[in-house]
Amino acid sequence: MASLSIPPVLTTPRDDATHLYKAFKGFGCDKAAVINILAHRDGTQRALIQQEYRTMYSEDMTKRLAKELSGNLEKAVLLWMYDPAGRDAILVRKALSADAIDLIAATEVICSRTPSQIGHVKQLYHSINGTFLDHDIELQASGDHKKLLLAYVSTMRYEGPEVDRATVDHDAKALYKAGEKKLGTDEKTFIRIFSERSKAHLAAVSATYHSMYSRSLKKAVKSETSGLFEFALLTILQCAENPAKYFAKELHKAMKGLGTNDNTLIRIVVTRTEIDMQYIKAEYQKKHKKSLNDAVHSETSDDYRTFLLSLLGPGH
Repeated sequence: MASLSIPPVLTTPRDDATHLYKAFKGFGCDKAAVINILAHRDGTQRALIQQEYRTMYSEDMTKRLAKELSGNLEKAVLLWMYDPAGRDAILVRKALSADAIDLIAATEVICSRTPSQIGHVKQLYHSINGTFLDHDIELQASGDHKKLLLAYVSTMRYEGPEVDRATVDHDAKALYKAGEKKLGTDEKTFIRIFSERSKAHLAAVSATYHSMYSRSLKKAVKSETSGLFEFALLTILQCAENPAKYFAKELHKAMKGLGTNDNTLIRIVVTRTEIDMQYIKAEYQKKHKKSLNDAVHSETSDDYRTFLLSLLGPGH
């Protein structure tokens, strides 16, 4: 196999813009060169490359990429070009669009982010789309799932590590009373606690629930709720306890069985690469006795495979 033409690591954004322009020129795009540059540049560098490209060639680089690439590679590369909040705003808007509704994707993005991340996403969501996130949730979601999402995006939760033991105990008891102790479920209590409490607090509630009732809060959620409401509660809970484990599990779900859910694969790999991918890879290896790189390698092909594996970094 021909070796990829790797530009020197010490290139400037201007050099990268020039190399990309050359890769686009002529008959057919030099995808290997495009992947080689973009997959190995961080967010700041990617933004600078786009600025330089526009200055030098009076053309929007993302529009050019959309013209030159196609399929899953195009989806993944274009998503990678945004900063995290812009990316989330685009993902959620797409997931809440009437023609391609994907409430699982919208829920995963919203319920796994911190309050400050959500605040930033809400601002960009409005400036990019001209509509409010709450408004689109109101339109597309329903029932307890809708109530939880609306509460989750509008509540400013504490983001620090400290927890109040008395409130933790109180919440664990309240959740038991609202679920396993009674016939039926008091969904309001679940919505209130899951949308108002910090990640550290919820993780403590989960541990306390287990020691008080010898049963996991996760199992209680599974037996007391269902559908998208259950998925949202579990996403909030698991991301409070161990987000890397949660995303490793979602990646496995996207790749197991016949066919691959490429939208989920792209969304998680691209959005977590600069956050916690090393931890996700470790959790994946621990659970499945197989590296995430090997799994992605066997489920993808060609330049799309090369791009995702470049983002994942070395296998071990």
